Amino acid sequence: MSEPFTKKERMKLDRIEMPERDAAERAQSFDEVNLGLTAKMAQLEAMRCLECKRPKCVDGCPVGIQIDEFVKLVAEGSIGAAAEIIQRDNLLPAICGRVCPQENQCEGACVLAKRERPIAIGHLERYVADYVRAEGFEYIKELPVPTGKSVAVVGSGPAGLACAGDLIQSGHAVTVFEALHEPGGVLVYGIPEFRLPKEIVATEIRGLEDLGVVFEMNAIVGRTHTLEELLAVHDAVFIGVGAGLPRFLGVPGENLIGVYSANEFLTRVNLMKAYLAGAETPVLDVAGKQIVVFGGGNTAMDAARTARRMGASIVRILYRRTEEEMPARREEVRHAREEGIIFDFLVGPTGLTGEDGVLEAVELQQMELGEPDESGRRRPQPVEGATSSVTADLAVVAIGNGANPLLLATVPEMETTRWGTIAVDEVTGRTSMPGVFAGGDIVTGGATVILAMGAGRRAAASIETWLDDGVWAP
Repeated sequence: MSEPFTKKERMKLDRIEMPERDAAERAQSFDEVNLGLTAKMAQLEAMRCLECKRPKCVDGCPVGIQIDEFVKLVAEGSIGAAAEIIQRDNLLPAICGRVCPQENQCEGACVLAKRERPIAIGHLERYVADYVRAEGFEYIKELPVPTGKSVAVVGSGPAGLACAGDLIQSGHAVTVFEALHEPGGVLVYGIPEFRLPKEIVATEIRGLEDLGVVFEMNAIVGRTHTLEELLAVHDAVFIGVGAGLPRFLGVPGENLIGVYSANEFLTRVNLMKAYLAGAETPVLDVAGKQIVVFGGGNTAMDAARTARRMGASIVRILYRRTEEEMPARREEVRHAREEGIIFDFLVGPTGLTGEDGVLEAVELQQMELGEPDESGRRRPQPVEGATSSVTADLAVVAIGNGANPLLLATVPEMETTRWGTIAVDEVTGRTSMPGVFAGGDIVTGGATVILAMGAGRRAAASIETWLDDGVWAP
């Protein structure tokens, strides 16, 4: 690469940070927070790459994007070629560039991370995807001769989309079955517009349709279709229905009016447009109200920041550990704090109270951290006699989800884990039922978009083998 900086000079360059909307402005708007890099910014950031002979960033990417190659092309100004490199392994780059926890994956593996200045790989991926979309660049792939084989993909979330993308490019017919009226799964119902615009998701899904993937909406496998019916028509089935069963607090008062699961709250707002006047599926009016959100992950940040945009006067995140243990992306925590979200750490709910069936307050127990639990994080334990309460007009519970039970209830013969998730071979994604594969949150429990996509891609490779040799060795 011909560039104006020596390797030594590149190591001294400052990381280019993503421009953002002003916090006060964005807290009143559902417009996207991050504004994207300019061409000059992207090129300068890409020039910081040290061109490692053994790029660890590639190993850190769950879908195996050749990061070193695309970053080099961005530095050279060859954006179309960079897009082709990315799309060999990821047909959803505009999505991943926005919502992947790069700091724990590709950027975390970057050698410059040791100096706390890794290459902004996610921002560069987003830049490439946005650039080619704006320029009308089309990813043209000559598909192979149809194999005559067909695969049913259950669920149109990240795992299902990644699996479908690989299989259609191998010449197999692919039909994706989605329970809701729009494709995208958690990408459309779970992640707010200000973090992931829905038109971005729709554009990348249209790209899969252009390749030949068929989407069937309002199709609930386990209700409108059975797994046996799919196997009778298709040569293989991939299950990527996610973890859609919300967990609750298990304390008195959770049935009060004004208490939502994060799933319901975010689905009403994101998919059903509850933030618009006259929405057919609204949430309780939060304008001027006091809102609490239980949890410390990205979903909790999404719920809190959504409530803020809907006019809540005070929004609190209540978390039973400290900020250090929060699983949310650092950027999301920073954005939330800048937008006026209050963080109360080391508190756990003991009950929700109200009058006439309507939520009014949350009773809290002060906590302290003890020894690590099975997750490796220090276990919160109550401080005797230390209690308090906070006013709450609406509460959102964002403490995780269990496995989607609808499909599994109809196939008791399928082996599951003690957590209710589908038991699979970790390498191949093969379940206990011949011809049926699974991946994503329905296997791992709630995780990230990119990890689900990685599982979808691994399953697609295993499905290829199954369709080729017909030998089932789970």
